[in-house]
Amino acid sequence: MAHFVNPFTDIGFKIIFGQPASKELLITLLNELLAGEHHIEDLTFIDKEDNSDNVNDRGIIFDLYCLTSSGEYIIVEMQNRWHSNFLDRTLYYVCRAISRLIERPITDEVELPAGRNGNRTDTVNEAPPRYGDRYKLSTVYGIFLMNFKEGKLEPKFRTDTVVADRENGRTVNPHFRQIYLQFPYFTKQ
Repeated sequence: MAHFVNPFTDIGFKIIFGQPASKELLITLLNELLAGEHHIEDLTFIDKEDNSDNVNDRGIIFDLYCLTSSGEYIIVEMQNRWHSNFLDRTLYYVCRAISRLIERPITDEVELPAGRNGNRTDTVNEAPPRYGDRYKLSTVYGIFLMNFKEGKLEPKFRTDTVVADRENGRTVNPHFRQIYLQFPYFTKQ
């Protein structure tokens, strides 16, 4: 008897795209989505859990969270059913990932490499970065695959969002990018 994996479920999507053995398949998908804008050579799966900092905040568990070999972060989410405030949730996910890029450790102490005896007891203080430098961001891509029609988006298969000037449409901040794919609008050409 044949077994099939449904890519529109969280577990099915993670089986197909979220394992080291299928990394090339994910890279191919992402390169098709980012064609003409960015090309991914390699990526690393990173911890999908983003725990909250206090008891009143919500933690996040991404479907896939990756770091490319050139330093971009990619969040990939598969959502099978509509639920209220989905677009707000996607914005929160990307903003949370961006905010984590500028967080610094509490101390400026850096551990020195292990000495001959293997001990790592020595530390050295590093000069903190200049104020403006700590806000230099890597690009964060949010890729949201939806097996439903989102009423707040145009009725089409693909919607790309960027931070842009409303009047002329020119991108203001290239480090923030979201792609929404609404599968019910997909038509084979």
